[in-house]
Amino acid sequence: MKTKSNTNLTEKIINIGKKVIQEEKEALEQTKEAIDENFAKAVKIILKTKGKVIVTGMGKSGLIGQKIAATLSSTGTPAFFLHPAEAIHGDLGVISKEDIILAISNSGETPELLNIIPTIKRWGNTVIAITNNKNSSLAKQSDIHLFLNVKKEACPLNLAPTSTSTSTLALGDALSVALLELRGFREQDFAQLHPGGSLGKKLMKVEEIMHTGDELPIVYPDTPLRETVLIMSEKGFGAALVVDKDKNLVGIITDGDLRRFLESGGSIDNCLTEKPMTKNPKYVTKDRLVVEALELMERYNITVLPVVENGKPVGIIHLHDILKAGVV
Repeated sequence: MKTKSNTNLTEKIINIGKKVIQEEKEALEQTKEAIDENFAKAVKIILKTKGKVIVTGMGKSGLIGQKIAATLSSTGTPAFFLHPAEAIHGDLGVISKEDIILAISNSGETPELLNIIPTIKRWGNTVIAITNNKNSSLAKQSDIHLFLNVKKEACPLNLAPTSTSTSTLALGDALSVALLELRGFREQDFAQLHPGGSLGKKLMKVEEIMHTGDELPIVYPDTPLRETVLIMSEKGFGAALVVDKDKNLVGIITDGDLRRFLESGGSIDNCLTEKPMTKNPKYVTKDRLVVEALELMERYNITVLPVVENGKPVGIIHLHDILKAGVV
């Protein structure tokens, strides 16, 4: 049985959690209101650069900066994180003249950042700063200043970076998404940058896993059914694609079609393929996503799909191919 003190403690903890979320939500609204022409300038200058975005920051700002750099890179804007303390001891050499610096500091007075900015400015690189202090040294030394506009931290001591780090992360996401949209970044572009993860696999195209050429089990409507069965067995898909004299797909015959045909009294002997085949079968095009092909298979309870281009079969995929690719 819960005691009154335990109940009160539980309620107190829940209220603290809700209060922090509420205060960070309010901080995000404050940052949203601060987005202005400087934000647009930052996006435009990043958009037209031929270099990379070098994100830098110390402590919590550095951790947030690493995530921002990762998001930029994964959405079409080459970027990486440079630790300012390492930069001043030689790592500044990774910066090329076309790179843009995105410097993050809540106070705008981080010594490690201020130590490297003069050198970077001397080289002619553009510096974009994110701070919560319009009058800070970093804000004044930057070419473009993005102001967080956060009134207070969610930390009751107003010391630990909480609301400001959340707003910085959101502002980095806003930059990334704006650049993504203006670049016309597409699902296939995203897939190319995420080949090893589940996101990339979900964006995999049919042409990446389909079987082609001599692997295709091709027959004709007037192919003897016995010969079609042999071809189905040889190719190993449990199906054969039926084409007309112009090589256009007109049907498919599967193990299920054969079973139903035989159960209804049909015979393999002296029978042509067109009798048990399914006309006008479901198919996909090679530019469709594998997950879309899977949805089609699940909807119609089928395990094989022809891949068709201009009416002609150019490939075939089996449910096993999708499972092997790790899409599900």
